[in-house]
This record gives sequence, structure tokens and C-alpha cells, in this order.
Amino acid sequence: MNLAAPQQMAARGEKIAVLTCYDASFATLCEAAGVDVLLVGDSLGMVLQGAGDTLGVTMDQMEYHTRCVTAGTKSTLIIADMPVDSDRTPELALGNARLLVGAGAHMVKLEGNKDEVVRHLTGHGIPVCGHLGFTPQSVHELGGYKVQGRDEVGARKIREDAIALQQAGIGLLVLEMVPAVLAKQVTEQLGIPTIGIGAGPDCAGQVLVLHDMLGIYPGKTPKFARNFMQGAGSVQAALAAYVQAVKNGTFPTTEHSF
Repeated sequence: MNLAAPQQMAARGEKIAVLTCYDASFATLCEAAGVDVLLVGDSLGMVLQGAGDTLGVTMDQMEYHTRCVTAGTKSTLIIADMPVDSDRTPELALGNARLLVGAGAHMVKLEGNKDEVVRHLTGHGIPVCGHLGFTPQSVHELGGYKVQGRDEVGARKIREDAIALQQAGIGLLVLEMVPAVLAKQVTEQLGIPTIGIGAGPDCAGQVLVLHDMLGIYPGKTPKFARNFMQGAGSVQAALAAYVQAVKNGTFPTTEHSF
């Protein structure tokens, strides 16, 4: 898949199926199941390392896991998270983003409205995915794992930040834990695809953490997750069921939305 593929899919109304991934074996299975985009997420701090948040994940770890995922794929689009503090300044972000691209990422993802950093990266040829709503690297500032944009002030900020990020040059936008009606508004106002996680059914695509989707993360299952291993005879069947459910619009439902 090339970088233009998500935009082309959204334009023709085809939903984009995204999963997090951290190693070559699962990357190979995901690609075979038809997953459109793999996100090497700093969520690895929780699902692989057993931490309570993503704040301890380092650039070395992100680079390592990006290389692992790259080794397991042939054509799937790979996005890699910029871990906490790796994008404090445009110059620092550029150096770190180049490490992830060198490891095989086609695009990097930044949390929050860092339009100056986005401009610097895209100006140097680094494709960027934005991330608004609940941003895990700001979990303490946000007061925990809480839905964002419930009131008009918060909703307006997310809408304005989304426009600012698009103008800065992002090619995709993840919306996490925001009301479905707000995600629909943002999706309609932008000219780039949105990828939802706990953001209702109207985004251009959906992403889940792989371990949540397979029901193997021992922590609390988020409201927006669904265990696709239930009723599936294998991991491969569960992955294929997830892709099909995203594509045909049967996931997420109101049950998984705020």
C-alpha cells in the first residue's frame, strides 16, 4: 500500500482497517488478513512491557519494534508512534522521525496539535499522522483515561486543532475517545481520512490495539474494544473478522461509542 491509498479508499467510501502491531509474526498474519495499515504504537509499553501507561517507551524501543514489523510485511502501510518527549522541538522531532523512517515506517504519528513540528517534518519529506482527543502521552494532564470533547469548548478545540493540523500537512488523523457526533463533524470538515478508536462509526477507518482485539490484554478492556477471538477458530480468523467488520460497517456500533 502506498501513502495515497488511505485517501483513495476514503474517497471511494471504503473503510480503512488499522491495527497496532509490534513484531514480525503478527505483522505477517495481519497483512495476510488484509489489514490496510499497521500502527507500531507506543501502546507496547502497556501490552508488551506491562506498564500502566505509554510514558516509559523510548525511541530505541520504537525503532526496534518498527524494524520488527517491517520485517514481517511486504506491502502494508506502516505508521510508527513518536514516543513521549521525542518531538519536543521541530529539530529533535526530525532526527527521531528519520530514525523511524529508517527502520521502515512510511509515516510517523504525533499526539496533540503540534503544527509547527508537523510543518517541519513534512517540509523535510516525512509524512505525518495526527492524533487528537484522548492522547495517552498526556494521560496525567487529562486526569486519566477520559473521553475528550464532551462539552462545546472541548469540542471546538478538537475541531480547530484538526483544521490546524491538516493545514500543517498531516495525511491522516487519529481521533481517540471522543463523542461519535464530534468525530463525524471532524471527519466531514477535513479533506484527509480520520481513523477512529472509541470515536464512533463515521470515521474513514478504525484502529484497535491488537491485544484488545484478540482479548489477550490482562488489563481493563476499553468500552470501544471488541474481542474478535470470540467465535473465531484461530488468530488468523479473528484478524480477518476484524477487517471484514470494519469494512462492512458492523464495527464499531453504538455499543462501542461515546
